[in-house]
Amino acid sequence: MNDARSVSPENSAAGPSSPRPLTSAMAAEVERLLSGRTRDIHLAGELRRRFDERVWRQTSKIIRSWLTWVAFVDVLTLALNAILLPHDVALAMVAPACLLPPAAILTALLWRKPCPAAVQRASLLGGMCLILLSVALVGVFAGGEFYERHLTIMLFVATSAITIFSVPLAWTIAIACYALCLYFILQWFNPLVEAGSVIAGTLFFSCGIIATVVARRTMNILAQKTFLLDCRDQRRVAELADANARLERLARTDPLTGIANRRWMMETLEELWRSKGDAGVVAAMLMCDVDHFKALNDSLGHSEGDRCLVKVAGIIQSSVRADRDLVSRHGGEEFLIVLPGVEEEEAVAIAKRIRESVEAAALPNPSSAVGPSVTLSVGVAVKSARDPGVSLDNLQHEADMALYRAKQAGRNQVSIFRRPQRTAEQIAARR
Repeated sequence: MNDARSVSPENSAAGPSSPRPLTSAMAAEVERLLSGRTRDIHLAGELRRRFDERVWRQTSKIIRSWLTWVAFVDVLTLALNAILLPHDVALAMVAPACLLPPAAILTALLWRKPCPAAVQRASLLGGMCLILLSVALVGVFAGGEFYERHLTIMLFVATSAITIFSVPLAWTIAIACYALCLYFILQWFNPLVEAGSVIAGTLFFSCGIIATVVARRTMNILAQKTFLLDCRDQRRVAELADANARLERLARTDPLTGIANRRWMMETLEELWRSKGDAGVVAAMLMCDVDHFKALNDSLGHSEGDRCLVKVAGIIQSSVRADRDLVSRHGGEEFLIVLPGVEEEEAVAIAKRIRESVEAAALPNPSSAVGPSVTLSVGVAVKSARDPGVSLDNLQHEADMALYRAKQAGRNQVSIFRRPQRTAEQIAARR
């Protein structure tokens, strides 16, 4: 079910990267593959490339570990043969046995880092050919009982590699075919074995190796299915997180004007007061109210009233610092603005700019007692470093009082709340 394109793409990272979101086409392909039969799973294109990236590190480690141990066992066996076997037999084994360690080590080195698929395929298949040939020739050169024994060992080495190498199916089949052909050819020239026994032995071992290849194919398919399930789960988690984020934005945003709602504003201000403490907060609060807004709704209709609120909200936002100042719809036709780190003079200037900008927009309000267009009344309250006892509720109440005074004074104006100055006796008494 795997193809021979690559185990790891040429430019892939050596380790697993952070999950990347699936495109709509890839997500549809994932669902299609998972909805069908498991045995029909076949990855292609970008999904195949991502799967290769994911399994590269583990596959590379397994292959390098196997090759290292094969080289070590070969050297150890050669040393034991020199001790335990007759001198002439052990000497005959040296030349073919010396072929294995360099082939195994060179292949392991080539699999330390990702490289093009052609290089990976050539290195692994070439290395396996030399390793299997080395094991087989040790028996051929030694002769006698070692001839058939080492051919059987060669098939065992091939079977173990097929079992644990998670490589494309074409590579696995190539290793299996090479091992069986090598076994058959060398056994055919074995003077101690008859032709019938060669054919019977080859068929016997073919059944075992074919079963191993089928098992390896099933393992590869199951690994791809696990990858597809993970992809689907990651996409669903991402969609859920996105939906939660949208719900959170909706919960904190006024649906009409698109600016923050009262809940978000109060949560933010409470967090600001908690983090800095009453004494550490320096801020100005502006409470704005559209003059005679009920008259506008009654005369022009609620749709025009909604359009007016959207326009006013946009004017207010464009008049403040986008990266620092906070603007929210406080309810109905009221807007609350918080200016962190702003003293009285700057706060009044911003309030006047907002009021003048709304008036200059000339939004119609023919029923207003102030004039033919929409106007704004603004109340300003400021908490400076000299006012450590002013809480969030106090500041909001003072902004409300200032707005009330602006309305009482005729609307379309800015009013600032001024706290009474404490005398020296009052300050001393408080201390």
